[in-house]
Amino acid sequence: MNRRTFLAAGAASALAYAQQPTKPRRVGLIGCGWYGKVDLLRLLQVEPVEVVSLCDVDSKMLNEAADIVASRQASHKRPRIYQDYREMLKERDLDIVEVATPDHWHALATIAALQSGADVYCQKPISVDVVEGQAMLAAARKYKRVVQIGTQRRSTPHLVEAKERFIDSGKLGKIGLVETYCYYKQGVRNYTETAPPANLDYEFWTGPAPMRPFNPTIHPRSWRGFMEYGNGTIGDMGVHMFDMTRWMMGLGWPKKISATGGIYVNKQSKANISDTQTATFAYDGLDVVWCHRHYGSPPDPNYLWGATFYGDKGTLKAGVFSYDFYPDRGEPIHKDVTYELKEFPVDDTEPGIEKHVAPAIRYHMKDFLAAIDARRKPVADIEEGMISSSCCILGNVAMQLGRTLEWDAAAGHIKGDAEANKLLRRPYRAPWVHPEADKV
Repeated sequence: MNRRTFLAAGAASALAYAQQPTKPRRVGLIGCGWYGKVDLLRLLQVEPVEVVSLCDVDSKMLNEAADIVASRQASHKRPRIYQDYREMLKERDLDIVEVATPDHWHALATIAALQSGADVYCQKPISVDVVEGQAMLAAARKYKRVVQIGTQRRSTPHLVEAKERFIDSGKLGKIGLVETYCYYKQGVRNYTETAPPANLDYEFWTGPAPMRPFNPTIHPRSWRGFMEYGNGTIGDMGVHMFDMTRWMMGLGWPKKISATGGIYVNKQSKANISDTQTATFAYDGLDVVWCHRHYGSPPDPNYLWGATFYGDKGTLKAGVFSYDFYPDRGEPIHKDVTYELKEFPVDDTEPGIEKHVAPAIRYHMKDFLAAIDARRKPVADIEEGMISSSCCILGNVAMQLGRTLEWDAAAGHIKGDAEANKLLRRPYRAPWVHPEADKV
């Protein structure tokens, strides 16, 4: 989608909002934590949907979300609340379901929502293993549902502009290397194991993941530091920048994936994700490289998290706060992120919001709603999310095994490596059953 189409879609969505539909779309949210609320409240800003159902295994978080939604939606009605998403979906009265649980719950909740007849907005990464993602894609296609993944770099105004202005136009020339990276520091996490708080059903929260002793590092939000629930920094932050690169350059699956890394520095932390990793995704005539470390200084303090595109006519740095284009000939071009604080002043005070990301989420939601109306694929269709998420997972598999993986996109597995293929599916804790593409 070029910038003109992007802006036109936004204008059309704004007109639809102004017309106030007589029958609001009915929305449910599974996972009422940080980004669940951030995304849902942005949806309420672009269309007067009716949030009728909320679900979370943390009763405190659930009730706080219900109060916030009641204060922000047009009807001021307090949504129904559920602890078990299966009970919520039994009602079969939702047009849209947002899935914003920890990563290890994305697959089961999304597939159940699709089976209930809802269109789905699912946070990234779509899954914790490759087979989950394949099953989710199969379910979306089987039930003919629209699924937008929360890789909202595809809807970020200054990045849409950068794509059109420098990559689509050819001003970068031939691109031979893209470096993607995250240099956010993370300290040692050494909280003492304790009983879960009374407001949290920790058994249900753990679900299909391995059970481990509870400590305050795990909930809320800091579960991202544990491989039981996600795929580390490459799965959390890398998926955004790898997906952005694929979108900007029109890339599909890489042919080969290799990676090195591990816990090199933060060995005293109870967190078990790698603090250092370099992964290479090899395409024909192009390498896309991911690098993260949780310590030390970044090469460029203005780009702690982003991507650098190297072409034979120039270099483009792209991040969540800005882009910078450095042509081989001519003056550099800089663009900052778009804020919309005048149009949406609540963005300035809402707890937990990333003000620089709010406009991108709104555009992402507008695209999602337009895709539902047209019954078309959205800009971050589940297949795109599956490719980006799976590649990051494969980066971890390559790091674990210490060898290069050759991906067979048609067959959906790694060529000639039975040991690696076993790692495409994580064991599920009983009684939860791992989804399969041919059984959804």
